[in-house]
Amino acid sequence: MRLIGATGDNVGVVATREALRMAREADLDLVEVAPNSTPPVCRIMDFGKFLYEKEKKDREARKAQTKVEVKEIRLRPKTTGHHRDFKVDDARRWLDHNMKVRVTIRFRGREITYPEIALEDLREIAQSLSDVSVVEQAPSIEGRAMSMMLVPVKGGKKKTKEGADENPEKSEQPGEQVPAKSEVKE
Repeated sequence: MRLIGATGDNVGVVATREALRMAREADLDLVEVAPNSTPPVCRIMDFGKFLYEKEKKDREARKAQTKVEVKEIRLRPKTTGHHRDFKVDDARRWLDHNMKVRVTIRFRGREITYPEIALEDLREIAQSLSDVSVVEQAPSIEGRAMSMMLVPVKGGKKKTKEGADENPEKSEQPGEQVPAKSEVKE
């Protein structure tokens, strides 16, 4: 077998008994690293310490992983602009916390014959959240519901602070337009 010493240097090809003797002298373990190579590769190391360090790295990797949570907002085509604004505020808060948001408009009865109303609502929602999100999945009809997926903008925290200075001006204009559109729907 090919042997790698305790310090990481390549000892060369040695007999199994010789490798075991060297490991005992160093008071370490003989571990087979690559059994499928020719000749097999073994290493002299402290196996317990190796497992501990590997487990520690795995734990750190799991801590560093970010779990993406998907939140959902459910609306109807007849939802008023005021109620929709509350839902949009919730979505903005979730996007600021790096969560994905699915916006779903459910149709009941004959409402499905007017999908353009739902499409317009979804576009307005996407426009109002454009400073903190990007449309990942465009609006699409699935059964009796139309939905789209919004994901936070990379570096969302910085952009929301910059956007907060510009937001009052932008939020006033769409706020004035929304009641006019909702009056047209009624």
